Amino acid sequence: MLDKLSTQQRVIIATVLSFLFFAGYDYFFIPKKPNVSIEQNSTKTQMATAAPKTVGTIKVSSANTSSLKTSTKTTKTVKNEKSLVVLKSKNFEMVLDQFGRISKFYLNGKRYKAKNGKRVQLFNDSNLPLPLEIRFSNSKLNKEAFKIPYTANKTKIIMNGKPVKIVLTQKLPDVTVVKTLTVYPIGKYTLNISLSKSESYFVSTGFRPDVLAGGYTFHGALIKGHDGKITMIKDEDAKGDEHFANAKIAADSDRYYTTAFYSTKSKLDVYISKNAKKDPLVFIKGKQNYTIHGYIGVKELKILKSIDKGLGDVVEYGWFTFIAKPVFLLLSFLESIIGNWGWAIVATTLLIRIVLFPLTYKGMVSMTKMKELAPKIKEMQKKYKGEPQKLNAHTMELYKKHGANPLGGCLPMVLQIPVFFALYRVLQNSAELQGAPWMLWITDLSLKDPYYILPVLMGITMFWQQHISPNSITDPTQAKIMKYLPVVFTFFFMTFPAGLTLYWFVNNLFSIIQQYYVNSIFAKKKKSNSIEEKG
Repeated sequence: MLDKLSTQQRVIIATVLSFLFFAGYDYFFIPKKPNVSIEQNSTKTQMATAAPKTVGTIKVSSANTSSLKTSTKTTKTVKNEKSLVVLKSKNFEMVLDQFGRISKFYLNGKRYKAKNGKRVQLFNDSNLPLPLEIRFSNSKLNKEAFKIPYTANKTKIIMNGKPVKIVLTQKLPDVTVVKTLTVYPIGKYTLNISLSKSESYFVSTGFRPDVLAGGYTFHGALIKGHDGKITMIKDEDAKGDEHFANAKIAADSDRYYTTAFYSTKSKLDVYISKNAKKDPLVFIKGKQNYTIHGYIGVKELKILKSIDKGLGDVVEYGWFTFIAKPVFLLLSFLESIIGNWGWAIVATTLLIRIVLFPLTYKGMVSMTKMKELAPKIKEMQKKYKGEPQKLNAHTMELYKKHGANPLGGCLPMVLQIPVFFALYRVLQNSAELQGAPWMLWITDLSLKDPYYILPVLMGITMFWQQHISPNSITDPTQAKIMKYLPVVFTFFFMTFPAGLTLYWFVNNLFSIIQQYYVNSIFAKKKKSNSIEEKG
């Protein structure tokens, strides 16, 4: 049966299979984790292990080799029950524990609340390491570091739009550690670590935020070198011996949130360790007097780029990045003018239709001509039955004579597919669209339509478009398959983000308008030819 399908029909079937692949991949292969990091008080114990291993292919200088010995044994477990510093600001709340780590980080704002009204917490006590955690290569010293608490110059801080400086001090038997943390209102910070004597140690970005792990999105570590090369290590793929001596950015991320270190001039010496699940754990090799810059928070492109232009690379879109980034920038530009992401999607759809109009118009004209030629092609199929070469030759001659192109109707659809999947990735990965509303019933364009109104409207417009479009299908079975495509697509779109369904629905509306326009031109032309023949 497939050998009887036209090129256009094959493209449509390929599109359906593409939808099936993405829907099936999302449902069966991407882990769906609940929002486990909502405000809570964990009583789970933590393991204070020594610094990351330096085995395998990692090469270090002879001066560092002795200081990077690692004990594979865990030390005494400790409970993270004490809060040393609580910092509150308009945008977030940060809690530092007695070991000088960021044990809790809440984002303020309606967008960052769970259904139960509680704030999203980016870190939880069951996932180690925590941000700013120091691990010494000397296992004895490391054990002491997780027994002796820090002291702080301030314990309760209200940030009023200006940077706040916190000084944390830990007096170990052989060395005194001083962490000077300068926190800024948007979630960036500068950390200076000063040791009274030289000791080999590593400081961590912390295990990635554990809020949203569902969806076709990346979760794990991203390392960007000063040469611009980006390396991504997904959860469960870490070898535990990766080393990046010339890094500019080292980030651990989930779908919408990240904890990252970045450098402005100096180079980060990054080591990747792993936990029991082979999830990547990011550590930076420190010095006796060491300063590093960091950021914790939502992966909004505007915020990231305001901190450092290179930080925008923390937001990634996978295979379709080269299309998805321009699509997002266009969406973002339109949203800044319109003030609503939903209407920005509508405007983007309109702009895409305008750009593709010449091709779409030619395609629709070609489809109309193909419909008119369908009876003649059917006659030739009967005449040259069993002679495929003659049939193809005469068919192509007929197309050429009447200016019909069998691929003309396919090209606009083929060009729409990359845009569709790019927008899919944008809606899945862009934190800006998290909780973005459109109309009364759509409160989050990144989630499916809760009442399935948009999928149903999309199906209706698809059926409508199919009804008014020229159809050159002569086989009854094929015609029946095409007739039920709107129903199939409706069910696909029920699980897709509302923003994506909105795009396809509006795209159908514009296609209908264009098809009526082309149909009216052919109707006038046909009427004119009829009058001439009578005259």
